[in-house]
Amino acid sequence: MSVNVNLPTVLRSHAGGAKTVATEGTTVGEVLRSLEQEHPGLAGQVINGDGTLHKFVNVYLNDDDVRYLSGQDTPVAATDELSILPAVAGGAFADRAHQLR
Repeated sequence: MSVNVNLPTVLRSHAGGAKTVATEGTTVGEVLRSLEQEHPGLAGQVINGDGTLHKFVNVYLNDDDVRYLSGQDTPVAATDELSILPAVAGGAFADRAHQLR
């Protein structure tokens, strides 16, 4: 079954500039592995060599973080949308808090 995957700007160059790509799979893990096979430049960007999700990437099935569902074993349907987002950390508040110590 084909599932749409939304890519962040930083990964689009590895998928020919596409914002959204369709790929096959019945679970989140299958979809992500299929995505890497179809777009080899994405290898290691989303899934680590040991098969786990990269810790600086968040993957959402529709509006739900897959880490709070069944991870890569989460089933997907053709009507679902997978979104890959880079994790964001730090920022001005964190920098300011460090200065206050």
